[in-house]
Amino acid sequence: MKSTTEYLWFSTDRPREYINITDDVARVVGQSGIREGMVLVSAMHITAGVYVNDAEPGIIQDIDEWADRVAPQGPDYHHHHTGETNGDAHLKSLLIHHQVIVPITEGDLDLGPWQQIYYAEFDGRRRKRVVIKAIGE
Repeated sequence: MKSTTEYLWFSTDRPREYINITDDVARVVGQSGIREGMVLVSAMHITAGVYVNDAEPGIIQDIDEWADRVAPQGPDYHHHHTGETNGDAHLKSLLIHHQVIVPITEGDLDLGPWQQIYYAEFDGRRRKRVVIKAIGE
């Protein structure tokens, strides 16, 4: 069994962004030499997430609007009583989830025909990271 770990760093221009990281994850898997196994992709911040879905701009907008409906900006979240103003970003992270596991088959990511891996930022404009950990043989 072997493993490899790499970190991706992000500094977004906007508070909310959706960044396709599929090529970065595929590069790590390719460099790992792992032929059969899995790769964990995990946001290392409580106001960000990682998900698998289509790269089509309409679905990205739908995801963003859905997350905003469920956890809108601005309401007086209990978290805001600590001096923070990002309570919605914490909840959006829970909606999207903080990590995904993708199979590695014959040395490649084993994604469906339209599936892509995305980093979802909900409280950006500061440096954050994602860990990519591939494990297998």
